This record gives sequence, C-alpha cells and structure tokens, in this order.
Amino acid sequence: MPARARHARARSALHEARPEPHGGPPPVGVAPARPAARPGAVPVGLLRACHPAPAAAVTLFAAALAAASGRGVAVSALTAGAVAAGQLSVGWCNDRADLRRDLLTGRRDKPLVTGAVRPAAVTAAALTALLVCVGLSAACGPAAATAHLLGVAAAWAYNLRLKATAASWFPYALAFGLLPAFVTLGLPGAPWPPAWLIGAAALLGAGAHFANVLPDIADDLATGVRGLPQRIGARWSAAAAALLVGASTVCLVAGPAGRITGYGWGLLALTAALLLGTVRAPGRTPFLGTMAVAGADVLLLLLHGAGPP
Repeated sequence: MPARARHARARSALHEARPEPHGGPPPVGVAPARPAARPGAVPVGLLRACHPAPAAAVTLFAAALAAASGRGVAVSALTAGAVAAGQLSVGWCNDRADLRRDLLTGRRDKPLVTGAVRPAAVTAAALTALLVCVGLSAACGPAAATAHLLGVAAAWAYNLRLKATAASWFPYALAFGLLPAFVTLGLPGAPWPPAWLIGAAALLGAGAHFANVLPDIADDLATGVRGLPQRIGARWSAAAAALLVGASTVCLVAGPAGRITGYGWGLLALTAALLLGTVRAPGRTPFLGTMAVAGADVLLLLLHGAGPP
C-alpha cells in the first residue's frame, strides 16, 4: 500500500477512534480483521516480531565488550545471554505495544498485523524473555544486574509510553550507556567503565534512535506518536542522528590514553563518509549506516580493550 494511502487511511480511522500512544486492542470497525495464525508460522512470526537485527547487533556489542574486558568465555557467554534475553523482551514488547498503530497504518511487514502470530503469544514471549533476562543478569552479580535491568526497564518504558514524548531519546541513551557498566560491574571489585566509553555508548544509542525512527515519522504522526524525532521532523532528525553517531566515534577514538592510531583516523574518515552518504537516503538506509559505524566502533574497542580504567 502506498505511503500516502496508508496515511489517509490512518487519519480516517483516527477520526472515529483515537488510539492511545502506547498501544492496545484496535477499535471495532477501524482495523481489518487479522487472519488466523498457522501453527507452523508461529516460530517464524515470533522471530520476526522480536526485531532480530537490532537485537543481534546489541548482543554482539555486549559480547565484544565482555571479551575486550578480559572476562572468560563462560562469563562472556552469560553476559551475552542476558543481553539477548533482554533484547528479545524489548522487541516483542515493542511490537505488541504498537499493534493498534500498525493495524491502522496497514503495516504488512508486522507479524501481528498479518496474523502470523497471536498477540497473546507475543505477550507471553516478552514476559518469559524478561524473566530469563532477570535470572541471567542476577548471575552476573548485583551491581551488574542493577545496571542491566535499569537499561531494560528504560527500553520497556520507551515502548509503553516515552516514545510518544519529547524524552523519547532518553531511554536509548540510558540503555546503551549502561551496557558497558553491565560488563565491567561484573568484574572483581565491580569497577565502572571509563567515562568516555559510557559517553560513546550513550551517544550511539541516541543516534540510533533518530536514525531508526526516520522511515516511520509520517505514520507515527498520523497515529499520534510525537517523540522528539517526530517533533523536529525528518531533516533535523537525520542531522541529529549523524551528529550523535559521529560524536560517539570521536569519543571512542580520542577517549583512551595515548596517541590516536591509524585505525582510529581511518574510522573517523569512514564514519564521516558513511554518515554523509546515508543521512539523507530513503527508508532504513540511515539506520543501516549507523549500524555499520557501530560495527567499526566495536572493532576499535576490541583493539583498545574495554576494561575498567
């Protein structure tokens, strides 16, 4: 369905019933009925509904931090497992909370809209993953668990309420900024990571938020979601994404003691090229460019080591 037609349909539906920003069941007569889910399609539907690409990227980022900090294979795997469970819970919570809006805008890429999976199944999966996340995080130590679960709670708060407010960027910055702390607070003595690493991760998270929202700004506005990117518009959101991700890379390159390496200078050049080339591109290209920069940043962390100061 063309974007203009979807937006008109959403506005017409909202004229009859205004949905709450945090989701809920669609009003009768506003959204099309969902077809019955096929049993064999449920696992695939759940996989698609968990936002697998961002979940995998954040999990790999945490695993790389754990490896760079000198944690053993078993503890690094435990850390990655806790982060993976948290990301799964956040992804499923997001799709369940957005169901009403996704129905109104005809998002056929969403398993809940197409009927590939039932809302009850996604709700159960989100809560189960959250319980697993709590258990695995607790096994990493009380300080580390507190940092990680605070970040996961921020992500759930974004899904359920904050995404429709001017503070929509804050849960991303907080959750990403606390990831390095989750890794280092599990080390002997529970040390905090260096400030430059926390800052770089927080900036990257905020930048990812602006980039991720870009393709959906028009649909979001049509369904009553007015986070900060929607308030400032696509052009300024693209600029904000580029500036925040660029600042994150600068922190990673200039933060550690010692001279900037050749890889560091190359990373700065690559970041500038990627951001300039993708910031005004259509669709999800800006978000993919942000993830490419994040991957290069992770490699820099592995070269530097991400242990405590």
